[in-house]
Amino acid sequence: MIDQIKSLYLRKYSNQKAHICLPGIRQWLDDFLVIVFPAMGQNFFDSAESLHEALNENKGRLIKILECQSDDSRVSLDSIAEQIYDEIFRVEELLNIDVDYFIKSDPATSDANEVISSYPGFYAIACYRIAHVIVKMGYPLFARMITETAHQKTGIDIHPKAVIGSPIFIDHGTGIVIGETSIIGNRVSIYQGVTLGSLKVHKSLKGVKRHPTVEDDCILYANATILGGETVVGKGSVIGGNVWLAKSVPEESSVFNESKIKIKS
Repeated sequence: MIDQIKSLYLRKYSNQKAHICLPGIRQWLDDFLVIVFPAMGQNFFDSAESLHEALNENKGRLIKILECQSDDSRVSLDSIAEQIYDEIFRVEELLNIDVDYFIKSDPATSDANEVISSYPGFYAIACYRIAHVIVKMGYPLFARMITETAHQKTGIDIHPKAVIGSPIFIDHGTGIVIGETSIIGNRVSIYQGVTLGSLKVHKSLKGVKRHPTVEDDCILYANATILGGETVVGKGSVIGGNVWLAKSVPEESSVFNESKIKIKS
């Protein structure tokens, strides 16, 4: 029986070390977001020393996560952790610009703390921007776990390799899907149910641009579906609700879905 258990363990878990870190990733992410945006956890630090202590504790968690992600003993995990924090703190500037754009775009709020603490779109974008840094550092599984945490909490599914400009505004957000090779410009607004997807799904397409490009200053209204790696939504365009789009449209286009509504009384 003991030998059978050992054999089962080796078959199922010897190459799945990273999955053990999933709860640690969630804790690291939540703690780090509170450090950067205290309103996200309603946990304001009373001194620079307490903030420094929290960051050091967070760094310890990050190093443990990185240990699960790499088997290369030659790599200095402390050095990599420092590089990750340096890059993420640069991303913080983008997130602050995003917050301002949320306030500018949404008449329902005029308060940054409200956006940070309660807007699922902002939480998803914050997770994406952190994950995008980490995937570029060479930790794709770690990055994917971060965006999947946001997906589970918000219903917004953003692949960490997607390229998203700043600022961006995601309103309501539930059901949004942004695929791996999507490119989104600056000052883009996206509403619930929007899909930036692929026309074909096949393993041979790995590494090929499969998802659309959305240029600057576009608005994508609820449940719009935009597909294909060659599809470009031109700058300043408006894509209406429930539109199915699989070809490029020029700048300043307005694309709407015609529907017939009958009301019987």
